[in-house]
Amino acid sequence: MSFLKEIQRRRTFGIISHPDAGKTTLTEKLLLFGGAIQEAGAVKSNKIKKGATSDFMEIERQRGISVATSVLAFEYNGIKINILDTPGHKDFAEDTFRTLTAVDSVIVVIDVAKGVEEQTEKLVEVCRMRNIPMIVFINKMDREGKDAFDLLDEIEQKLGLRVVPLSFPIGMGYDFKGIYNIWEKNVNLFSGDNRKDIEETVEISDLSSSELDTLVGEKAANTLREEIELVEGIYPTFNKEEYLDGNLQPVFFGSALNNFGVRELLDCFVEIAPKPRPKQSEERLVQPDEKQFSGFVFKIHANMDPNHRDRLAFIKIVSGKFERNKPYLHVRNNKKMKFSSPNAFFAEKKEIVDVSYPGDIVGLHDTGNFKIGDTLTEGENINYKGIPSFSPEHFRYINNADPLKSKQLYKGIDQLMDEGVAQLFTLELNGRKVIGTVGALQYEVIQYRLEHEYGAKCTYENLNVFKACWVDPENSNSDEYKEFVRVKQRFLAKDKQDQLVFLADSAFSLQMTQQKYPSIKFHFTSEF
Repeated sequence: MSFLKEIQRRRTFGIISHPDAGKTTLTEKLLLFGGAIQEAGAVKSNKIKKGATSDFMEIERQRGISVATSVLAFEYNGIKINILDTPGHKDFAEDTFRTLTAVDSVIVVIDVAKGVEEQTEKLVEVCRMRNIPMIVFINKMDREGKDAFDLLDEIEQKLGLRVVPLSFPIGMGYDFKGIYNIWEKNVNLFSGDNRKDIEETVEISDLSSSELDTLVGEKAANTLREEIELVEGIYPTFNKEEYLDGNLQPVFFGSALNNFGVRELLDCFVEIAPKPRPKQSEERLVQPDEKQFSGFVFKIHANMDPNHRDRLAFIKIVSGKFERNKPYLHVRNNKKMKFSSPNAFFAEKKEIVDVSYPGDIVGLHDTGNFKIGDTLTEGENINYKGIPSFSPEHFRYINNADPLKSKQLYKGIDQLMDEGVAQLFTLELNGRKVIGTVGALQYEVIQYRLEHEYGAKCTYENLNVFKACWVDPENSNSDEYKEFVRVKQRFLAKDKQDQLVFLADSAFSLQMTQQKYPSIKFHFTSEF
């Protein structure tokens, strides 16, 4: 197949939602349609010992949440689909923000009973800043929840989206009869039997026909006719260009757990979702069909296989072909590297691939050369931008609980920080190590992984810090800056890149410091 054809058959997207809206379950069901797995394991059920294919860290299995971003690929109707399943838990928001730099479009999952939740709002905001095309999937229709029109209003108001329903539910909860597919004009009847893999659909071109009454009963049929009339009256007609520009969002209804409404979502997605898109680098806009390879690291995962202590750098390919054993330039280090076993993913199964194309995600074995945001090219000096570190909100001293294992502890901390799980600050005054995270749950994950993957034990001690700000002086030789460094010595630390960081102990003291030293700028993200 030609290079251009390969690009055109790629679709790379992320699934985002609040925890528990069902995004890992939806991912499983999509894989089921791609024939990639034979039976999907529900995250909640304790009867099935299988667990979801995409959750492979022990702590995820215990808690039923996704912590790491997993990459899954499958083929469907000749289209190669790459899914990035992101953590929904707000303590791992940073990981999700980074993942959004690597996708071309997004599916937003919303729980019918809970409606729009705060985590969804934050993530959708990021997608809107970048004009990423979004499709909304309203999940759990087999449970009691909010009225469909109320939900659509809520999505428009809280998320600031312009929605257009492409399917519509017939009843809900106990009365849930099925879904009318506006996009393909047919009715999909709900049997409530999740053992059936793929539902039968009945083609109905005319809603006024009596066939509908026999299928769902007269009362439900009349309600549906009224509702569809309303939908056609209120909502705009679907326009692919507007969707691709991020100005119009199609909505589907279904129940991922019962595998219902998922095929409709997938069929429409394959038809309308964007192919790999151009990406802005600091130097120029890079098109996917350029001959020269380029890509960037959006995630690093240490110890994917606990027996091998390996680190994998996840690379999103932006342009050109990535070939095995061919030397590529690591732009930041300015050195050539070649990779003998680039991996493609299916949850924890990895295969070695010879050639990958724009839109694909490749995992490269890494011995510590990569950082998040690094660019790889065929020789051109370009840098892909837009993967910041956020200012942490929780701070703790980290102490070694086993003096004989200090080497393991420092190695572990070092690698986990490279992975972007949290940020490490070293105090200028006494060299003590402080870990800053965006959410409190990360401390547990760090402690757990240090012990299970590095054999090191740590304890934490609370530290009263309000925010970490990166210090950016106009002139580092000025008297004002020297005075700042002298007066605030106890509150200064260095991050892993050796940038100076000011740890403000309260909002008030940060404000006072800003007023007292006007020539110094304080930033809340590490990219400035």
